[in-house]
Amino acid sequence: MIGFFVIAAFAVAGAIMVVTARQPIHAALALVATLLAVAVAYITLDAHFLAAIQVIVYAGAIMVLFLFVIMLLNVERQPLAARWSWLRPTAYGVGLLALVAVAAVVIDQRRALPEAAVVAEVLQGGSAERIGTILFSDYLLAFHLVAVLLLTGIIGAVSLVQRAAAPERPAAAGASEPVAAEGEPA
Repeated sequence: MIGFFVIAAFAVAGAIMVVTARQPIHAALALVATLLAVAVAYITLDAHFLAAIQVIVYAGAIMVLFLFVIMLLNVERQPLAARWSWLRPTAYGVGLLALVAVAAVVIDQRRALPEAAVVAEVLQGGSAERIGTILFSDYLLAFHLVAVLLLTGIIGAVSLVQRAAAPERPAAAGASEPVAAEGEPA
């Protein structure tokens, strides 16, 4: 149990750094650390397949994609527009409300932790067959809702990075004249 709390502390610390880091690269690297901590938690549950997929897919491929996007976009800090002044207090309020809701559920739904043997029996080593069977039978609606959530995130990210087209500059003096081809008089 102590090992779980150590792993959980690393994961939570990494998640806090993802949200609070000033540089996008630092946030992405903190996310990698968080994903690796989750993979270690899977290993402690004898779900080696899930741990491998966590490292290969998320900490590997997805994070490389994030880093390329961060570097290609060259995100510049822009001043907060006056029309978005309500957004920060609203975000803090929603976050506080979510924290109170999670705390209320934790306090109201006190249950003993399942035994390690029960968890190992349910996961069956985290095999692909077992995960697929559970995911597409018991949790099919949740699977589709996650897909919709990811699509919404992609649409939001694309809409945030789109910039207004730069206005065309007037041509410099003399640049508007056509250039004569070789052999033709100018």
